[in-house]
Amino acid sequence: MEQHFRMFAAYNRWANERLYAVAAELDDEEYRRDMRAFFASMHGTLNHLLVTDRIWLFRFTGEGEAPKGLDAILFDTFEDLRIARVKEDARIIDWVSSLDAAAIGGRFTYTTVSDMRTISQRLAPALAHLFNHQTHHRGQAHAILTALGKTAPSFDLIQFQRTEEGRPYA
Repeated sequence: MEQHFRMFAAYNRWANERLYAVAAELDDEEYRRDMRAFFASMHGTLNHLLVTDRIWLFRFTGEGEAPKGLDAILFDTFEDLRIARVKEDARIIDWVSSLDAAAIGGRFTYTTVSDMRTISQRLAPALAHLFNHQTHHRGQAHAILTALGKTAPSFDLIQFQRTEEGRPYA
């Protein structure tokens, strides 16, 4: 199970790097244009992904920032957001790499952002949600890029596994 989550942490970074590389080519109007996605624009979508990663890592570790709203804009400029994304992906990889089978099979307790309920659950399903949530919103970012007439990158897990970084997981 440890190898499984390490793969997803590495894949997550790889997919985010690909997404940000193409998003960097958008002009500011395209980047901020309301494309009717859950969080409106590429800007809103990328901020949301960072927001939720920070919320979950705070829940998991008790460390770092935990934004108060799912639609918070943490960084107004793409470049500042990109720098923060790189740091957050490294933080995810480091933390996931520190987990052993007992930790992954354990439980944790947290308070929800949306309705302030206390939840206790197993770590493994919550980690699966963290990575699935990233995939979900990267799919929306892919649709935004396509709608803007850009060539969106593939985020296929198998493609990652065929890269040098992903080969140990294939």
